[in-house]
Amino acid sequence: MMILGEKSKINFDWGTLLKDEFHKPYFIKLLKILRIEYNCFICFPKRKNIFFCLKYCPFQRLQVVILGQDPYHKENQADGLCFSVPDGVPIPASLKNIFTEVNNCWNLKRNCYPISGSLIHWAKQGVLLLNSILTVRKGFPLSHKNIGWELFTDQIIQIISNQKKNIVFLLWGKYAQRKIPLINSFHNHYVLKTSHPSPFSAHMGFFGSKHFEKTNNFLKKIGKKTIFWNFWH
Repeated sequence: MMILGEKSKINFDWGTLLKDEFHKPYFIKLLKILRIEYNCFICFPKRKNIFFCLKYCPFQRLQVVILGQDPYHKENQADGLCFSVPDGVPIPASLKNIFTEVNNCWNLKRNCYPISGSLIHWAKQGVLLLNSILTVRKGFPLSHKNIGWELFTDQIIQIISNQKKNIVFLLWGKYAQRKIPLINSFHNHYVLKTSHPSPFSAHMGFFGSKHFEKTNNFLKKIGKKTIFWNFWH
């Protein structure tokens, strides 16, 4: 698939599942808006990284969905995976809280963090790190809200929900939890809800939620390979 004049990074199986979506009027309009945005302003992530979440987590391997809202809007932070940042970039506060809760699940040192904030390690194991909005203008959070991305990513959630069974959905915060109606209740999906890992709300349920441990217990119960969450140990 071509987007914004470059070949986008999207796994073949996702390309097949979403091929009809790419030709719908809303998506064609979305591409036109993005071309203007990327040509006139600094936008994140880089054009070639917009679909990185679909590159690193093929549909066939997918076991867990973590849903974010939109990419980081500061320089060099957004890498196409929700909550993740590229190697060498300081770890944002929400991601630090995520790592802290991983440590809590296995009684590891609370303030022990990985050198890198990249979550590619999770994606390659079958964790889809999906933002609802896949792009943003520098310095303006939610600047690409309601231009079409939500329609596209809602379709991704519905495809997963309807064509897979026993998927774990980690829904952190009210925005992510609004997507619950898209999840097929007849396919034995495991939906875990709590507050957002932001410093403003992590203490309201995220810390102590044990979502990473509960996810692995569920995967083990149904005979699937568990996720190696604490890759820095």
